[in-house]
Amino acid sequence: MNKKILVIDDEPKIRSFIRISLHAEGFTCVEATTAKEGLQMFNDEKPHLIILDLGLPDQDGYQVLRELRQSSRVPVLVLTARDEEAQKIKLLEGGANDYLSKPFGVKELVARIKVLLRDINYQPTPSMLHFEGISIDTQDQKVTIDGVTTSLTKKEFALLIRLAQAPNQLLTQNQLLSEIWGQSHTEDSHYLRVLITQLRKKLDDDADAPRFIKTEPGIGYRFVCQALTPQSEA
Repeated sequence: MNKKILVIDDEPKIRSFIRISLHAEGFTCVEATTAKEGLQMFNDEKPHLIILDLGLPDQDGYQVLRELRQSSRVPVLVLTARDEEAQKIKLLEGGANDYLSKPFGVKELVARIKVLLRDINYQPTPSMLHFEGISIDTQDQKVTIDGVTTSLTKKEFALLIRLAQAPNQLLTQNQLLSEIWGQSHTEDSHYLRVLITQLRKKLDDDADAPRFIKTEPGIGYRFVCQALTPQSEA
């Protein structure tokens, strides 16, 4: 399958260099010059990997990374002009899969991309997830339960999507805290308990007889609803 890569960078020379390099390796390249445009293209294009520059004109690259991680695990390769250990740690803890310090060469760029695509084996989240009694529109962030649309907050939706992306799989509290709130909150289990309670209330889900979210005491949670259609790329 031809992999699609989204490049979010405001520098024309950098985008041109990356585009030519990717096309030579058989990748499809789509481009955005601002954070706003990049986030919209991510929703529209459903890329297999994102190359993100930190120095965007309208929004900090760290914030873009945080917004992406609210609802997606798409691999993100960050481009940075700084080569400081503290920044690298901040990037990785913030959800980046890898980083490249400028200037960089074609071979290193392509090698990093291939490793990320190979190791993570990422599949874009389809625009619709259908389960027994619940449908989730990942693009418009809408949830329909037994035919009735329910409104969720941004974090409630991010939590639901993360659980639904791995049906019947146990996700630990640390995993969920790290992905929804960030690495610095992995000990704040009360955040997750409160959010789970809020989400269950909106889904009309009984914790004692769960229809959607099952608690594994002291460990984490499972999304136990049966999928109606294969969870494949839309």
